[in-house]
Amino acid sequence: MREHGGNLDQAQQRFGGRAEDWIDLSTGINRLPYPVGEISARYWSALPSRSAIDALHQAAQRAYRTSAPVVAMGGAQAAIQLLPQLAPRGRARILAPTYNEYAPVLSAAGWEVEEVSELDALAGANLAIVINPNNPDGRWYTPANLLALLPRVGRLVIDESFADAVPHLSLASEAVRPGLVILRSFGKFYGLAGLRLGFALGHADDIAKLAAMSGPWPVSGAAIAIGCRALRDDDWAKAASARLARDSVRLDAMVQSQGLRLVGGTPLFRLYEMPDALAAQEKLASAQIWSRVFVQQPTWLRLGLPGDESEWSRLAEVLAR
Repeated sequence: MREHGGNLDQAQQRFGGRAEDWIDLSTGINRLPYPVGEISARYWSALPSRSAIDALHQAAQRAYRTSAPVVAMGGAQAAIQLLPQLAPRGRARILAPTYNEYAPVLSAAGWEVEEVSELDALAGANLAIVINPNNPDGRWYTPANLLALLPRVGRLVIDESFADAVPHLSLASEAVRPGLVILRSFGKFYGLAGLRLGFALGHADDIAKLAAMSGPWPVSGAAIAIGCRALRDDDWAKAASARLARDSVRLDAMVQSQGLRLVGGTPLFRLYEMPDALAAQEKLASAQIWSRVFVQQPTWLRLGLPGDESEWSRLAEVLAR
C-alpha cells in the first residue's frame, strides 16, 4: 500500500495502545462526524433498489448544487481506479505535489504520466488532473481559471474531495460540460470515511461509462440511507463548515505558538513546516496522537483538526512540552 494517513495500525505497532486510545489526526476526516441515527434493517438485508440509488444521486445533485449526471461509488478512490478506462490511453498530466494515487493508477494502466507544478503546464494533456483544494498543501484555483483550462486538454478531472467546506471553489455546477469530470468524497466532510461513499459528476457520456463499469450495486444500502440523510441536512452542513473554519484558525494559533510555520491547508487539515517532522510525529505519538509525515518532504507535518475539547486539550498539552 502506498503512503497514506489513517495508518493507525502502524502507529499502534510502534508506540502501543489500543485504537480507541489514539487521536488520529493523520487524515483530513472530520472528527465530529454526522450523527447517523437509526438505520432500518432492510438497508442491511436487501439489495439496493434502482429507485434508492436514484434518490441518492438526487440528494448529491442538490447538495453539490448541480444538474449534472451523477454516479455514486465506493469513495472517490473507486472513481480514481476507473479513470484510466474512461478514454483511450494517452498523456496524463497531474498538478503536483498531490494525492499519491493518481500517478501509479494511470501508469499501471499504460498511460504516459507527467507531474507538473503549474496549472498552465497541464495544457496539451489528454487527461489533466487537479485536486482543488489540494492535498496536502491546500493550494487552490478559482473556477474561472480551471474552466479556462478545459478547452486546452482532452479531459479535465477535478478532485474536490476537500471542497465541501469551501463550496465557492467547486465546479460541480459546470460539470455538464463535455470533458469535465468532478470527483467528490462524502466521508471526509461528513466524518464517515468507513462508509466508503463518493460521487463522480460530469457529462452524461462519461457518467454512463463510469456507471457501467461500477456495476448495478456500486454502494451499499446503508451508504444510500445515510448518504441521503446527510446530504439533505443543510443545517448540519452549515454548522460543520462554520466550526471547521473556526477550528482551523484555532489549530494554526496553537501550533504556530510553538514556532512551526504554516505551509497551507484546508478547513479539514493543516500543513506545517519544521526542521524535523518525523521527530515531531514521534513526540506526538508518545501521547498517542497520530499525525502525517511525508517521505519526499521531511520538513512537512500534516494535522487534521481535533474533535471534542478533550482532544484539543491533549494536543495542546503535548505541543507545550
